[in-house]
Amino acid sequence: MSVLEGDLGPVDPPSDCPACPRLVALREELKTVHPDWHNAPVPSFTSDAPRLLIVGLAPGMKGANCTGRPFTGDYAGDLLYQTMLDFGFAEGTYLARPDDGLTLKDAMITNAVRCLPPQNKPTGPEIKTCRPYLLSTLAANPSIRAVLALGRIAHETFLSALELRRAEFPFAHCAEHDLPGYDLALFDSYHCSRYNTNTGRLTEDMFRSVFEKIRKHIPQQ
Repeated sequence: MSVLEGDLGPVDPPSDCPACPRLVALREELKTVHPDWHNAPVPSFTSDAPRLLIVGLAPGMKGANCTGRPFTGDYAGDLLYQTMLDFGFAEGTYLARPDDGLTLKDAMITNAVRCLPPQNKPTGPEIKTCRPYLLSTLAANPSIRAVLALGRIAHETFLSALELRRAEFPFAHCAEHDLPGYDLALFDSYHCSRYNTNTGRLTEDMFRSVFEKIRKHIPQQ
């Protein structure tokens, strides 16, 4: 039986998910310091029947952990959403707020780890613990035909969720992988973080080149 068949459970963790003690401790600390923030697992952001699934690493402290919407409130979202708008995967105006009216088109955004990790670095066990939600999200959206992994960790945990050998699908910026047994193509990009763009590891043109490949795989409707 495929890993995408059967009862895979909920697509998002409960708001008080107790699974990872280190992440729970940080969440509770931030609730005291910033009671007006989201401070909970961040649910996916999606359109109806998405064909593109974008997988990030984890919420940023002043980004999704604050706003409750993936890639909203930090620099990574500035680059991601503008690129999605340019390629027809979003509509409206991105103002770094969950109430800015921005909508996705033919796309979904989620994170490999749904809670904020200290120093933006989840541990191996935390990544593994959150993996069932990634699998359930994919299974609940059979319209998905392309997956964009932002960074090596997102790439590797996605492959592990599908029980595919990582060595057979090496991570590389702008790489495209056909996944045997699944009607899916996996695309890779360096993460659109401020660090990667400031150091020149990822430029806007490099990021756009990935979306150009994705658009060829799933033409605009």
